This record gives sequence, C-alpha cells and structure tokens, in this order.
Amino acid sequence: MILACAAPSFTATPSTGAILFKDDFSSRASGWDHTKYAEGIMDYDAGGYRILVNALQVNFWATPQKDFSDVRIEADAGKLAGPDENRIGLICRFNGEDYYFFILSSDGYSGLGIFSKGEATLLGQTEMQYSEKIKTGAAVNHLRADCNGDTLTFYVNGFKIAEVHDSTLTRGDVGLLAGTFDQPGVDVIFDNFVVIKP
Repeated sequence: MILACAAPSFTATPSTGAILFKDDFSSRASGWDHTKYAEGIMDYDAGGYRILVNALQVNFWATPQKDFSDVRIEADAGKLAGPDENRIGLICRFNGEDYYFFILSSDGYSGLGIFSKGEATLLGQTEMQYSEKIKTGAAVNHLRADCNGDTLTFYVNGFKIAEVHDSTLTRGDVGLLAGTFDQPGVDVIFDNFVVIKP
C-alpha cells in the first residue's frame, strides 16, 4: 500500500437501470491502466482506483476500454492529498482524442465541458461554478454524469448541478479524470464505478 494517508470511506449507492459495466476495483485485471510517470500515477490502489497528478495544469484520465453511446455513469471520489483547487470527475464518449468531462473541485466548484482538438472548453458556463452540494476537502462525493443523446447532465451527491446540450460526440469510452491547476500533488481515489443504460 503506497497511500500516505487513510483512504476515504466509500458506500455503494444503489442505482436503477440495466448495468452495462461496473467495477469496484477489487480485481487489478478489470481493464484500467497501470501507469507510473514522473508526472504521476494511474493504478489500482487499496481497493479503489488512484490518480495522482504531479504536473501543473494537466489532466490525467483512465478508461476501461469500452464503447457506449447513451450512458449514465456513477462513481464515488475522494481526495487523498494535495490542493483543494483540483479537478476530479468523470468522462464519456472518449474517442481516443476527444471527450466530454464532468468535474468538481475539492473547494466546491464544478464544470461540464468538452475536450476537443487539444483544448478543454466549458459548456454552458464561462468558468467553474460554486455549489454548496459539493462536499469539500477530503470528503467523498458521489458523481453522476448522464450522456443521453445531445443532453449532458451532471449530478453531485444526488443533486443536479449542470445540464447542457451538445451533439459533437456521439459515442465512445467512459472513464475517470483528475487534474491540477496551479499546484501539483492532486491525489484522488475512485470507487464503485458503474455504467447504466439511461
């Protein structure tokens, strides 16, 4: 175990609908990356999936190598260490280059957008928005991203906090994301990942 502090406590949240894929990360052979760079780590750890980002202004994302169109994605995420000004989230319709992202920060902000042609752009907002529904610091947040037709909806802890319409991407992989702003050392653990047919 390489964690510097105790892992957050996760509780599985029941979901309705046909399950297309789920992973509690108890098996290290379930399809996610095992990578370690100077800039960070993406790997299974302590019964969850850990993303550590040591570079500045960088996002790391990991996917289980799937292909879906319309999905509802859910996962629990907790900060292990590093700054509260961070990016923690889910992605959908990753086509090898582009994807939609649904992110929050441990200081209470959220954003929904698209990464396309090497650029991340928020959709429906010009900057990340504060929400009192986001648990701050090292608390665990339950994330849900609905990618259904051209409607993209982001929920945190059961509350809808953003919704936009965009038809740029229609299908692709799903996954997890963590990233930095102006401070390195963003260290996040994810668990209870599930993909449901909406």
